[in-house]
Amino acid sequence: MGGINNRTLLIGAIMVSLGLIYIAKLFILQVYDPSYKFSAESNTRREVTQYPSRGLVYDRNGKLLVSNQAVYDVMVVPRDIVPFDSLDFCESLDLTIEQLRERFVQMRQDIRSRKISTYKPSVFLKQLSAEQYGSFQEKLYKFKGFFVQGRTLRKYEYPMAAHVLGYVGEISENQLKKDAYYSQGDYVGISGIEQTYETELRGKKGVKYMLVDVHGREKGAFKEGRQDTAAIAGKNITLSLDIDLQKYGEELMQNKIGSIVAIEPSSGEILALVSAPNYDPSLLIGRDRSENFPILLTDSLKPLLNRAIQSAYPPGSTFKTINALIGLQEGTLKPYTTHECFMGYFARGLSVGCHYHDSPLDLSQSIQASCNAYYCYEFRDMLDNPKYKNIQESFNVWKDYLVKFGLGYRLGADFRNEVRGFVPNADYFDRVYRKSWNSLTVISLSIGQGELLTTPLQMANMAATIANRGHYLTPHIIKEIEESKIDDSFAEIHETGIDAQHYTPIVNGMEMAVWGGAGSTARIAQIPGIRICGKTGTAQNPHGDDHSIFMAFAPKDDPKIAIAVYVENGGFGARWGAPIASLMVEKYLTDSIHTSRQWIEKRMLEGDLINAKQEL
Repeated sequence: MGGINNRTLLIGAIMVSLGLIYIAKLFILQVYDPSYKFSAESNTRREVTQYPSRGLVYDRNGKLLVSNQAVYDVMVVPRDIVPFDSLDFCESLDLTIEQLRERFVQMRQDIRSRKISTYKPSVFLKQLSAEQYGSFQEKLYKFKGFFVQGRTLRKYEYPMAAHVLGYVGEISENQLKKDAYYSQGDYVGISGIEQTYETELRGKKGVKYMLVDVHGREKGAFKEGRQDTAAIAGKNITLSLDIDLQKYGEELMQNKIGSIVAIEPSSGEILALVSAPNYDPSLLIGRDRSENFPILLTDSLKPLLNRAIQSAYPPGSTFKTINALIGLQEGTLKPYTTHECFMGYFARGLSVGCHYHDSPLDLSQSIQASCNAYYCYEFRDMLDNPKYKNIQESFNVWKDYLVKFGLGYRLGADFRNEVRGFVPNADYFDRVYRKSWNSLTVISLSIGQGELLTTPLQMANMAATIANRGHYLTPHIIKEIEESKIDDSFAEIHETGIDAQHYTPIVNGMEMAVWGGAGSTARIAQIPGIRICGKTGTAQNPHGDDHSIFMAFAPKDDPKIAIAVYVENGGFGARWGAPIASLMVEKYLTDSIHTSRQWIEKRMLEGDLINAKQEL
């Protein structure tokens, strides 16, 4: 009897153990394996991601710059596919049989590499037009395992400002690893404000569960939609950009290489940011992007390069204003200090040439005439200042002033790919010259040449700093974000360490450069009724013609706009830089060009430095 009871107990224990194992396995599958959890319902329930519309983008005057347009993706649940008429399928979607095979091969590879699941929907064909969607939707019941999911693509309302707005593209594998919000096939901002303000613009995805029949046809909401979550649209943003000024700047820079940056000095808001050559942002939308992007990428003129923030150039003679301000603050220069110029500066066998002008000159006159010799004297006096023990100490003091002006480092604008330019320190020259160097060794820095490099954005910020008489706010393109605050750092005032009174002779000299008599370097920039202050620059270019530079602000008192123009291979500053800058200023302040200056406008609009150079 006891033996029978033991066998019964043993069999009972085995049955209980098997039951527990079965229950545990079911629990693990249903709780920890979501693909299994829903596979039993896959014939009746479909999970459809609800993609939010990205936020709209407006300019400072409320003009719509970026909106959205509807497109449709063909989705697939691999395990639900059954044999179908491939010819009918291809005709419905304007595919070839070879393209269909390629997509199935790619799908199998993605399944093996676990990029996609056989139980979950993934993208099979992207971005059908509304017409293609309508045609395919009628036959969709024939193709079990496939369905169509709506989403939106960007629509750029103006064929300009591509470097400001940026573009949206499919997320990369590296980005997928960094942010759990995204899934394979999602779209993300790649450049410009689309990238910088991606989090604000993207919104929040939702999900909808649909009942489907054995053919994949939708039959209504699953559980009456109680488990659905709605997508939340992205936030609308307003840029500081003036699209009309931007358009005018791009027209002026047509067939030229370079950039224009205009800033509102009182706020740091960027009014225009032009990089030339430019491109139509619509070229990088949707399925055409894969064809257009390689063309733009391999173009020898580099239209994808945002020269305003990614190119670093010598600032040329515009930099004399900064050297003068440092000399005034350090006490090695006074407004009444005069220097002679004999067509250049000569010392110990070294010469720095200069053009003919009246001599001697005081400080304001030296800005007016852009005298190279004056700044060679001034720079050496500053570096050889006896209050510093050696050249290394005085040079680093000079360098520290430049950093306070926003040079040598990224300004912190709301563009992710801003470069820092270059300001050497004493250690740099110690390495180059093995500590055997002096003020004459680095004399080219006195006129904004040599190792010094600045971006057009930094040069425009220099102009804004002088316009403000000693401070700047970080340049930025954002003005408002719907229901959110913009970065507090954009309201922070950055002081240069130069006393306000020292700006007076510099501003006067910049005004004289435009409004003075013979010898003034920027008289072509005169605007009737507007006291514009400016400084020309001509940057030496070892690879070709010199670069034409101009920075300015206006009006002289209570400035509304500060600007920098850089035209590669444009020659001296008054040839291209000054006219273009003054036209931009006039357009912004008066919304028109005076009849006396329309010949200048015509010459700038028709000027072609690209094709003319190629013909040579």
